[in-house]
Amino acid sequence: MSMSAADAPIGVFDSGVGGLSVLRAIRAELPAEDLLYVADSGYAPYGERDAGFIEDRAAAIAGFLLDEGVKAIVVACNTATVVAIEKLRAWCPLPVVAIEPAIKPAARITRSGVVGVLATRQTLASANVARLCAAYGQDIEILLQPCPGLVEQVENAELDSPATRALLETYLAPLLAAGADTIVLGCTHYPFLLPLVRDIVGPERAIIDPATAVAKELARRLGNQRATALRPARTRFLSSAAGGRANAVVSALWGCPVEVEPVQANRNHRLVPAAG
Repeated sequence: MSMSAADAPIGVFDSGVGGLSVLRAIRAELPAEDLLYVADSGYAPYGERDAGFIEDRAAAIAGFLLDEGVKAIVVACNTATVVAIEKLRAWCPLPVVAIEPAIKPAARITRSGVVGVLATRQTLASANVARLCAAYGQDIEILLQPCPGLVEQVENAELDSPATRALLETYLAPLLAAGADTIVLGCTHYPFLLPLVRDIVGPERAIIDPATAVAKELARRLGNQRATALRPARTRFLSSAAGGRANAVVSALWGCPVEVEPVQANRNHRLVPAAG
């Protein structure tokens, strides 16, 4: 690989801003890499969408990232992974690293034998989650808890509002009542709610966020394709949501002011820079 190709950016995308939790882990693991993040917030949440729609969006964003010259793609969205990853990997010529609910490590560490999984309806209904439960749930109880509304709270940067707490308490209550001692955050939006989750479940229960594992897998897959340029790494943010609201939300979640570039789908369903 040439020097310039090794210095190509890494593309990361999610249904919205939740994948910033994965981007944060990637930045920590690979500080020299340029990163290009696409938030499909104009179409979030994916969790209530049909599979065909999600597959089309994943293909459109991946095509855009290829046009931008990325060297690898990270699908920082559990729903997009379980619905679209096989088709995406079938045609994409680059390494594609994806995230999935961390049921395997949860099964390994539970002491009570009860694991709770918070995720979107589409993720929990997938064949991928059924496979994970069959593979690692033979000797434990895995409780799958759909969480409608939580993605929207994070998309609005409402990380500690009374409404967000009320939703979390509703979804966590049956898991705690059943004796779950390990909680899996099965959506990349949910790590931004970690302080609230911790406050509700208490200090003695394990909470698993797989973002660091994804970043380490990306580093492994890159191998000798690591960046070599001796310059500050850049991070670009793009969103299919309109206007300054994207700037405000991404800045709030990323932890510093950022400029978010708008993108939109053209008539061929490929993403392009938004006009104006």
